[in-house]
Amino acid sequence: MQHEDILRVATYNIHKGVQGIGPARRLEIHNLGLAVEQLDADIVCLQEVRKLHRREAAYFQRWPDLPQAEFLAPEGYEAVYRTNAVTKHGEHGNALLTRWPVIGHQHEDISDHRFEQRGLLHVEVDVQGRSVHVIVVHLGLIPGSRIRQVERLQAFIEREVPPGTPLVVAGDFNDWGQLLKHMLAGFGLYEWDAPRTFTYPARLPLAQLDHVYARGLTPLSLQVPRGRIWWRMSDHLPLIAEFRL
Repeated sequence: MQHEDILRVATYNIHKGVQGIGPARRLEIHNLGLAVEQLDADIVCLQEVRKLHRREAAYFQRWPDLPQAEFLAPEGYEAVYRTNAVTKHGEHGNALLTRWPVIGHQHEDISDHRFEQRGLLHVEVDVQGRSVHVIVVHLGLIPGSRIRQVERLQAFIEREVPPGTPLVVAGDFNDWGQLLKHMLAGFGLYEWDAPRTFTYPARLPLAQLDHVYARGLTPLSLQVPRGRIWWRMSDHLPLIAEFRL
């Protein structure tokens, strides 16, 4: 259990619980379940989470009966999942797993064009009697899309998050540069500045595509777990941030 005034937030793109392609692909969701528990985070923000996928369920013998968000939630955690994309065989989206009670949640479609279905998952949690807002994001692959999506994120925050309330925005920003960092700073969201917190590609990380930004919380640390176990499970590595409440 964490020190009581420290909030530990992890973000992880789990690549739909499957690694590899074609006949070589393997089911990693069971390993990811153990990994999420190892992160020991109060709040875990997940991207590329499957609710269901009929073809994969038929292909893999050990495909879980539960939707992935519920399957990955450690004992005592609450899971919130909302769909971003509906595909031929199923659907996937963002999820949030929390050790603290959920006050409410909502979803906002931020798709920028018809080829990429993207969304924000907004969850309000009660951390020791204090309301903390968390937004899980998975931004687009096209630079122009990401800029417009950050503008929509800003409008959403102004509309839905009371000023002065602690806010965390975490997820896969798909951003190889510094532009979004400057845009987010423009409306008060900052990340702990740690060197070499590269998360992608998992095997030989060259860039930090995943981020945990916050306002109204004091950032304390930012770290990426290392080792073969992590790069086997997804194409991204998880990122763990700690804040003082």
